[in-house]
Amino acid sequence: MTIHGIAALSLSAVTVSPQSVVFKKTSFLGPRKSLFTEKRPRDNDDDEDEYVVARQIKKQKTVDIVNKTAQKEVRSEAMKSALDKMENEGDLIGDGSRVHCLPTIQGRHKDLKSVSAQTVSQLLAGKYADVISSYQIIDCRYPYEYEGVHIEGAENLHNQALITDLVTGLQQRDTTQRNILIFHCEFSSERGPKLLRHLRNLDRKLNSDRYPFLFYPEVYLLDGGYKAFYEQHQSQCNPRNYVPMMHQNYSKQLRHFRVKSKSWTAGDKQNMRSRRHQIDASPLKMCLW
Repeated sequence: MTIHGIAALSLSAVTVSPQSVVFKKTSFLGPRKSLFTEKRPRDNDDDEDEYVVARQIKKQKTVDIVNKTAQKEVRSEAMKSALDKMENEGDLIGDGSRVHCLPTIQGRHKDLKSVSAQTVSQLLAGKYADVISSYQIIDCRYPYEYEGVHIEGAENLHNQALITDLVTGLQQRDTTQRNILIFHCEFSSERGPKLLRHLRNLDRKLNSDRYPFLFYPEVYLLDGGYKAFYEQHQSQCNPRNYVPMMHQNYSKQLRHFRVKSKSWTAGDKQNMRSRRHQIDASPLKMCLW
């Protein structure tokens, strides 16, 4: 056999694996790895476990989406039902569960339920004890006004922080009991109405997931404020006196509280604009009162 035949036979007997080809490709920089390497062997058990876990996660996400959609539909129906009830039955309290227990009058603020000084006097005298579990009179005047004189049993909550504490501090409420709030300031023209609206807006926000439930569904505004009450029922004021907001002896205190009140008034206006936008954008036009 010739030398050429022996060489040909030797080459045909050599088995060249793909892997060897991959790593025998060289350049002047040394061995170079091909872009087309063979696949790594797959651990079937680990891959199957990962696949099962991924499927379970995807399934759970689908279930969560379905549940959230169903909950939204239920809340939407509840909201529609509550709004229809409030529109059809008229003078209902904020959660639509019953009518107002105190006689209301047409006050200056159309979006709020107002009561007269006479009605508040009767409330203090116990006339409504058989239908009301408890009541709180919220005096929104500045502390020097309140300390000078106030309605019997009234509490001085004169800023948003104090009203927020009143709402957030109420963890549970017996829905079978009737607990009412009556707000007022000197004339019930500005401070009282603003803080009443703050309470209702915060109450709605905290209970947005269970509309129309409210911690304080029945709230009123004393028409004419402390001035009107003092003029008619001095005997139920403690002491029998009247310190107006603009009293010359308290000009320093007035400046102090006005400066402090401006900081949360600006935030209140922004929240009100946001609230109006949300109501306008809502297909239900949610009634917040």
